[in-house]
This record gives sequence, structure tokens and C-alpha cells, in this order.
Amino acid sequence: MKTRVNNKPSLKKALTSDIAVIFYFALFKLLLHFAFNGRYGYFRDELYYAACGEHLDWGFVDHAPMIAFVARVSRALMGDSLFALRFLPAVAGALKVLLTGLITRELGGRRFAQSLACLSVIVAPIYLGIDNFLSMNAFEPVFWMGCAYIVILIINGRSEKLWLLFGLLAGLGLMNKHSMLFFGFGLVAGLLLTPVRRLMLSKWFWIGGLIAFVVFLPNLIWEINRDWPTLELLRNVANSNKNVVLSPLGFLGQQALIMHPFVFPICLAGLSYYLFTKMGRSYRSLGIAYVITLILFIVFEGKHYYLAPIYPMLLAPGAIFIQSVAEKPRLRWMKPAIVTILVIGGLITAPFVLPVLPIEAYIKYAAVLPLAEGAKTENNRQGKVQQQYADMLGWENQAATVARVFERLSPEEKSKCAIFGQNYGEAAAIDFFGPRYGLPKAISGHQSYFLWGPRDYTGEIMIVIGDNQKKLETLFEHVEQGETIRCEYCMPYEDDLPVWLCRGLKMPMSELWPRVKVWR
Repeated sequence: MKTRVNNKPSLKKALTSDIAVIFYFALFKLLLHFAFNGRYGYFRDELYYAACGEHLDWGFVDHAPMIAFVARVSRALMGDSLFALRFLPAVAGALKVLLTGLITRELGGRRFAQSLACLSVIVAPIYLGIDNFLSMNAFEPVFWMGCAYIVILIINGRSEKLWLLFGLLAGLGLMNKHSMLFFGFGLVAGLLLTPVRRLMLSKWFWIGGLIAFVVFLPNLIWEINRDWPTLELLRNVANSNKNVVLSPLGFLGQQALIMHPFVFPICLAGLSYYLFTKMGRSYRSLGIAYVITLILFIVFEGKHYYLAPIYPMLLAPGAIFIQSVAEKPRLRWMKPAIVTILVIGGLITAPFVLPVLPIEAYIKYAAVLPLAEGAKTENNRQGKVQQQYADMLGWENQAATVARVFERLSPEEKSKCAIFGQNYGEAAAIDFFGPRYGLPKAISGHQSYFLWGPRDYTGEIMIVIGDNQKKLETLFEHVEQGETIRCEYCMPYEDDLPVWLCRGLKMPMSELWPRVKVWR
């Protein structure tokens, strides 16, 4: 006779376990982006990555190759909608929360610490922003924190074969974004400077390093074969005054701003936990890794968000420290107070990075609390909205405006007409939206578009977005303005933009092309 087993208690236990709670926070993060990642429009870089996905290669001038593959796969499986392109970044955001909770748990944090660390990741403005559109920045923290979690597991006595997974994640991280090198250097240096250096004596550590190198090798070969275009780009940017260069104190101040002024103290508590407490002694290498990576980005004048992927591994011990304090009988009020402060603070700052408000309402909100002005990364003149939102607006309108000029051409002229964009955003907008209007693929000298060349166009007839008439008249026999692109909320250099119809290039296209190269 069979006996009936009651599974309800075990199911209830599973659904209310610490791991389940971590998953609930991750699920909330996922659904949050699903709710808002269809707002405003396609981000400038998203359109560019979609174009890169049509030219798959082992490298690109201004980024590592993985993001092009991600864009290609997203479009192939789910289509071209905003939700489709932004589906995987939302998943990456959820994984970031999950890893934060697991790191906290592995360090010994109980439920409140796990919940606090996960909540801090959800509230942090930088993560709300980068996880809401397609870019390599959304995936970078997953690779960094995946490696950090593995290091913690190995320190805690798990199998040294985990170094193989570490190597795979590190290699994929490099194929996602080259700044993985900075974190990798900081992490290895942290291991060398602490007693856990003994872990590096394992053969599995070195095999893991070999795996990382092999995974990264195709991109390295691509760079070598093309005379290091990414390094050329970085030199040009350094000499162009394009980026905002911060002092050491300014860089630290920006860390507090992008992580949230209410969250950053938890990060500092986590750093202190690693560096100065007895409980954190075994994991001191992670604290040293943060310090070294911070110094590297300051020395090399990195943008403020370059360090963002590292903070979940500080939030975890920071939450543990707060838990230890808040469990004292007289300080138990701290738990609900801290959670309330984080939630309210997060709600206040969310509209600056997450499109929860209509654009007109956002402008009014930002006028009352102009926090976005303090987080600029480039020396561009700002428009009515901050750059992250401005770069999500007006791209289809650009394509439609260019299409009006294109439609005035005869069928023979259309077959010969090239469309030239001054930057990858303009060119990629034509590539992405152009098929709806019967437009051909665009050309440009900006970033990887330069490598893709002039697409066999002769230059006898060309539509040029932007530029000025006098300069174009030195290149073409006849130049006339066909339309003007208007975009009230775009970046200023994308508003009041002339669209020129140019005929009769005065030189062979092969001679012109090297002159249009813009890598910065």
C-alpha cells in the first residue's frame, strides 16, 4: 500500500527560504525594467550596436565584439522592438541582484543583510540606468561579480576547479568590455598581497588564466591585424577634451552620486569590512582589488561609471556590517528605518535614470531637483533634457526627414545615392529605420563605420546629414539644402540639422574616404 507524502511543508519552506527571497528581489528588478524599458525611444548606441550586429567581426573600433553578437541574436529571436533589444539587459540586471544576494549569503550574511544588499542594487541609479537599454555596461557587472563570487567560494573551501569557470567568465568579460582588464589586474593584485595568494599555486588557477586568454585571443588578433584601432581611438579621445576629466576627489564624489548618496555609505562600510575587520580578513583581497581598480581608473581618467560593476561586492559586506549593528537591542529600529530611507531615496532619484515620467513631466521634475547635471561624462552642450534621455529621441524623425529628400530623386539617382552621417548615431538611425522609408544603408567615417567603407558608392550623388555648405562645396560640384531636421529634446547638435543634397564629387571616393575618418 502506497503512502501519500505531504509536500506542502517542504514547498512552503522552499518558497520562504533565503534563496527564494533573493530570487524575489531579482524578479522585481527584472519586472521593473520590463515595465519601463519601452519608454522614450532607441538609444543612440543601441542603434549602433544593431548596425554592428549586421557586420559581425572579432572586434570593433570602439568596443569589444560581444555586444554586436548580443544585438544580432536579440533581433533574430525577438525582433526590433525596444522590449526585444532591452530584454537581455533586463535579465543581466536581475542576475546582478541575484549575484549580490549570493555573495552576501556566502560571506555569512543572513536574510536582512541579503535583502538590504539586493535592495541597494535595485535603488542605485547607475544600475537602474544601464540595465534599461542595450549596452555592454549592463552585462559587465555580471562578469565582474561572477568572478568575485567564484573567488569567495574558493576562499571558503570550494573546489579549486572553479578557477576554470573563473577563466571562462573573465574571458567573456573581456569580449564584452576591455575594462575587465582593470578589474582582473586589481583582483590578481589583491590575491598576491594577501595570504590567500596560496590559491594561485593551484594548477587550476593557471589553466583558468589560459582559458581567459584563449577566449579573448580572437579579439586580440583582430586588434593586432588592424594596428590597434582601439588604442588609437583612446589616444584621440584623451587629446580631444571630449570627456569630463575628474580630480581624484571629484571621481570619488561621482561614485557617491551614481550609486546614490544613501547607498554609498553601505559601500564604504563594505570596504571597511574587507580591509579592517577580523571577519573580513579572509576576503581582504577583494577590498584591495577595489582600491587598486579605483586608483587605476583615476590615473587613466576613466569615466565615473567605469567603476560601477564592482560595487555589489562592497554592498554585500556593508549590509552584513549594518545587520550586525542593527541587531543590538537598542538599535533594532535601524532595520525598518534604513529600508524606508533607501526606498524613498530611490523613488526620488529614479526619474533621472529610468523613464518613469513623460518627457515634459521629467523636464519639470529635473528643474526642481537638477541632479542629472552633476553626472555628466562628456563636455557636450546639454539641451532641455540630460544626455541619456536626449540620445533616445528623434532618430526615426531623422530617417523620415532624410527620406523626404531621397524621394525627390529619380529612380536612377536613387540607385546611386549614398547617405552620409556625421556620427554613428545618424548613420545607424538610417540603417535601422531606413527600410521603412525605402532608404539604402548609410555610410560614415565615424568609429567602425569607417572600416565598413563607402559600400561601392561613387559619390556622384550623396545626401549628407549635417556639416556646412562651404565645406561641402569644396568637395562637390553642386550643393543644395533639401531639409532641416528638428528635434526639440535631442542633444543640441542633433537639432536644426541641415540635410544636404550633393552632386558631383570632385575626387574619387577612394581618395575622399581616408579624409572622413573620425575615431574619437
